[in-house]
Amino acid sequence: MSLKFDEKDLAILDLLQKNCKMTAKEIARKINSPITTVFAKIKRMEQQGIIKEYRAILDHKKLNFGVTAFILASFSYRVDKEVPLSQRAIAEQISKFPEVQEVHIISGDWDILIKVKDKDVDSVGRFVIDKLRTVKGIEKTLTCMVFDTPKETTTIPIPSKIFRKL
Repeated sequence: MSLKFDEKDLAILDLLQKNCKMTAKEIARKINSPITTVFAKIKRMEQQGIIKEYRAILDHKKLNFGVTAFILASFSYRVDKEVPLSQRAIAEQISKFPEVQEVHIISGDWDILIKVKDKDVDSVGRFVIDKLRTVKGIEKTLTCMVFDTPKETTTIPIPSKIFRKL
């Protein structure tokens, strides 16, 4: 199902990505639209699941979660000969660990990509050894520690041409 967006929808989404605390009144003023129109558009996009949630972005280092790691995992489809394992079920199980920020089912030599933030390298090591490798079906892992993060965002680029028209 393809959803249709007009220029005002995209402008609203762009503004909310930059500041989710922005009020409908402020948005209406910036995009030159009635507040009732802005409010209705936001409600519709929430109901359609386009706007999934509103959240604060925290500084993980200031909260003592200074280490980021990406972990590649492969698994055996058949640990139990009678019941094959589901890659999706294993990914769901991994996603429940509190250290895990993202889980992706991927193609290539590895099956799952996991993003973890934790206090230090030792904590990441304990996560891999004591938690991740105990998940039934996980065959092997490769941990890549992050040295620096020049860019990390959840923002989806909205075409800037729409702002020239508003």
